[in-house]
Amino acid sequence: MKINILFEDKDYVVIDKPVGLIVHSDGKREEPTVADWMLETYPKTKDVGEPIVLTDGRILLRPGIVHRIDRDTSGTLILCKNQKAFLALKEQFKAKTVKKTYHAFVFGNVKEKEGIIDRPIGRSRKDFRMWSAQRGARGEMRDAVTEYRVLNTSKKASLVEAEPKTGRTHQIRVHFKAINHPLIADSLYAPNHQPVFGFERLALHALRISFVDMKGKMVTVEAPYPADFKKAVKEIEKEG
Repeated sequence: MKINILFEDKDYVVIDKPVGLIVHSDGKREEPTVADWMLETYPKTKDVGEPIVLTDGRILLRPGIVHRIDRDTSGTLILCKNQKAFLALKEQFKAKTVKKTYHAFVFGNVKEKEGIIDRPIGRSRKDFRMWSAQRGARGEMRDAVTEYRVLNTSKKASLVEAEPKTGRTHQIRVHFKAINHPLIADSLYAPNHQPVFGFERLALHALRISFVDMKGKMVTVEAPYPADFKKAVKEIEKEG
């Protein structure tokens, strides 16, 4: 399994997660995961983190994993090499001091060049896999805030930079759908939109992440654009 390491010290490793790779298993099917790579590359991390106990009693190890990004999202992911580092990073996520910056291509020309999407997120009524920030969502509505700015636009799409201030599942995807600009090639939240710019996967890239290391120093790591993002940037520049 080829995974590029963007940053590493004795406590943490930040990788550039490839598209199509899940962070850890759900216990339902066998496939390669970031957790497998972590265990293979750093065997001493076997007991780092918090395993999941499934309803059938099976235990899923999640070595060094404190946060996740979706299967079809590329980019920065922090992994912990020891339990002390894991607990310290977990606290930073809990305190919302980890800064995450994403780039995404969304459908349509986003008129407001910068803004804040402040819409609580609940479960979708129509599909158990989905979440919603629109009327009719069910269950507990949890606060969700995303700051964004538009980097480039054309008639059919916009390139946006988004900073989620909360960590809700699918937050960026759900928030941009709520303002009528769903992400390109999002089969779950924009199934009736024909993908543009050649995207064959969700047009979302975890560009940058900032956290405090065990010495108290702020670390910022950036993941380069993958090939499909580079191609799309050229196309939107041509059309804009």
